Amino acid sequence: MKTTKKLNEGFLADTANRVPAETAPAAAPSAVEKKDARDGKGNLPPIDTEARKKNRTLPTAKVLELLQASNTGLFNLAEVVGKWVWVAFRETPAPELRQILAQLGFHWNRERQAWQHPCGQFRLRGFQDPHEKYASYYPADSRAA
Repeated sequence: MKTTKKLNEGFLADTANRVPAETAPAAAPSAVEKKDARDGKGNLPPIDTEARKKNRTLPTAKVLELLQASNTGLFNLAEVVGKWVWVAFRETPAPELRQILAQLGFHWNRERQAWQHPCGQFRLRGFQDPHEKYASYYPADSRAA
């Protein structure tokens, strides 16, 4: 047992030393400074799962309204594809933004690399890109005009 523990500790320490500095995650100063939605330990409050379930059934217009009210930046990134709302980022968003999206009923789609909200339109997964089948638009563009 002691030998295995020593080997594992040595392996983990050796592996940690081999990770190049460029691939190591950098601490974001804004995440440390921003504690408005967090408790004293830096943790985000839990997501209300019942509210999340209800939010997933909301129509597109109501989802966009809630998105704009909760965070204008997220609304500016929103794309409506068919009746679904998608929010895509170039980089991993802050935990606070991910929590807002999850609370509003969005889920992460790994393949499409976007946060998606079904807006009550639950469908089985298709094989083609939804952009080819459904019309899409950015609601922030139409509100700015």
